[in-house]
Amino acid sequence: MGPRPRAGAYTYDWIERLLGVDIQNTDRILPEYQHLEVGEFLALNDKGQGIMVRDVQPERFLVLQWIPAKSTWAFGLYPEDGGRTRLVSRNRLSGSGPLFRLGMIAFMEPGSLVMERKMLLGIKSRAETLAP
Repeated sequence: MGPRPRAGAYTYDWIERLLGVDIQNTDRILPEYQHLEVGEFLALNDKGQGIMVRDVQPERFLVLQWIPAKSTWAFGLYPEDGGRTRLVSRNRLSGSGPLFRLGMIAFMEPGSLVMERKMLLGIKSRAETLAP
């Protein structure tokens, strides 16, 4: 996942581009982008905004931090019965006070719900297509 030349975010890429992120969703796996390292920075635009890899354990979890914000985004894979796996995505946003809360309720939560749902469904579809 990530901005070009990576595979996108599996969200509504036209919305991402409206926000200034150079995203183009794809279904191809590029081997050269399959090994994230802690400290690696994925630039989202030419203004210094992006995602820093904070922790990674292949086939278990990935923790990212939005830069310049201190918000984090974590993905975890949890084995379930029947050979199934649950993918959980969690966001932790830094901030406090009534204006922060109002902004979260009015803008971030609805937008995040729409985009993250699309992303998770896109990952699910790709994983099921690639599964033997």
